[in-house]
Amino acid sequence: MLRSTTSGERWLSGAPPDRGMMPTHDNEISDAAGGEARYANFFKVGYNGFEFLLAFGQSYANHEREHVHTRIVMSPMYAKELLRVLSQSLAEYERDFGTIKEEH
Repeated sequence: MLRSTTSGERWLSGAPPDRGMMPTHDNEISDAAGGEARYANFFKVGYNGFEFLLAFGQSYANHEREHVHTRIVMSPMYAKELLRVLSQSLAEYERDFGTIKEEH
């Protein structure tokens, strides 16, 4: 589901079909929900037989060790849904703003 905010942010939300999780009707992302925005220019992805592990942080120009500030653990089913929503968001971003230049 695509949502736009007054600040111009565009949010796509996604979740796999209900698997016994509690339903929510809050489709807005707001500060009142207790969320904290953190900048990340570094990430790692790992997995094991039961879950995917995502670590986000910052990498510095002076090549200091990366600082991980947020870790997220999710089931493979939710990781696949994240991939779907992120892919859709990137396609829409490129449609609106042009192709993203890849840096390797």
